[in-house]
Amino acid sequence: GLAAGCGQHRDSRFFTWPGKGGPAAISDETLRPLASGVQVADEVCRIFYDMKVRKCSTPEEIKKRKKAVIFCLSPDKKCIIVEEGKEILVGDVGVTVTDPFKHFVQMLPEKDCRYALYDASFETKESKKEELMFFLWAPEQAPLKSKMIYASSKDAIKKKFQGIVCDTIAVPCRAAHLHHTG
Repeated sequence: GLAAGCGQHRDSRFFTWPGKGGPAAISDETLRPLASGVQVADEVCRIFYDMKVRKCSTPEEIKKRKKAVIFCLSPDKKCIIVEEGKEILVGDVGVTVTDPFKHFVQMLPEKDCRYALYDASFETKESKKEELMFFLWAPEQAPLKSKMIYASSKDAIKKKFQGIVCDTIAVPCRAAHLHHTG
């Protein structure tokens, strides 16, 4: 099955991904060395704000809104940046992307860590809801050094992402089956 949870700020939970191999979960404590001093690029903050604030827009502007974005460390490991070409636009859904969540998962690397934002849509008994989710992607095959720097830099990016209520550590799981609506 799929294990997922949303926590208030510092309460990280676990999320398993289908078809990526690896264990079902790692603990926050395993991934929490000293703070890294990594900076967050302005573009990362701008993208977060644009995804968080759903202002009234024209249909063309809505199509350009981001559904999912992946962030990585710069080559010198000193800054969190947008990973080029690793995004899904709202306008892609139903056109070039049939299952946005599955496509999002497939964009994540099998052997390295990443941060990601995903604008999830789901329905409750009462209404349709949207939730901006923040992920730390940490596959078992990622180098230990990468896991450590991504984990220790997570607070830097979370401080810039004010108002995120769903904070998830995501690891792949061979046995997971995913049923997600958006």
